Amino acid sequence: MTYEFREYPDREMLAIDLANMIAGELRAQLDHSKRVSLAVPGGTSPGPIFDALSATSLDWDRVDVLLGDERWVPETSERSNTRLLRERLLTGKAAAATLLPLYAEAETPEEKLADLAEAIESALPLGVVLLGMGADLHTASIFPGADKLAEALSPKAPVLLPMRAPGAPEPRITLTAPVLDGALSKHVLIYGAEKRAALEKAKGLPAEEAPINAVLDQAVVHWAE
Repeated sequence: MTYEFREYPDREMLAIDLANMIAGELRAQLDHSKRVSLAVPGGTSPGPIFDALSATSLDWDRVDVLLGDERWVPETSERSNTRLLRERLLTGKAAAATLLPLYAEAETPEEKLADLAEAIESALPLGVVLLGMGADLHTASIFPGADKLAEALSPKAPVLLPMRAPGAPEPRITLTAPVLDGALSKHVLIYGAEKRAALEKAKGLPAEEAPINAVLDQAVVHWAE
């Protein structure tokens, strides 16, 4: 497994460079495809990248945007990643993009899993994926110790899985490792010394202990303090 590690002098420079890189990859793919897909992480870390991307000139009306994972909460919740996506990425020029949702109104993700997966299947393979990584080496909602970890890592995994993990207050729904790893272009965003050390620690570990390793091959890792 090999990946490229890019270190930046600060987070602002990282955000600008990474947004430009993602936009360039989307443009190149649009030269050969009618539509392309962009999968992104939730949380606040990618916010500045979203801000830069949303102001970028691109044929956004030919881009499908989706999250790599989502908490099973409505958009009215402050814990909704979809809410953050609408506020930071699907605005400005990028408002023309199509959102492929990872949440629908139901008590559990299992009730809506098939419908949500069907909409995503037509957007595969993913054109560009941007992933985060936790200090515990999870990515998307593929957590060490999660109830469906082995299924999410399997080469025969479905597109989407519900996921429940220790310490996660609500159920999650996540794209599985083969879907994320099958993207035409992969980027991983990490900040700070703790996560850089965690990435080093992941070397040589099985994906069951370090789920990030299931998607790292041929990826570009972007790091700033």
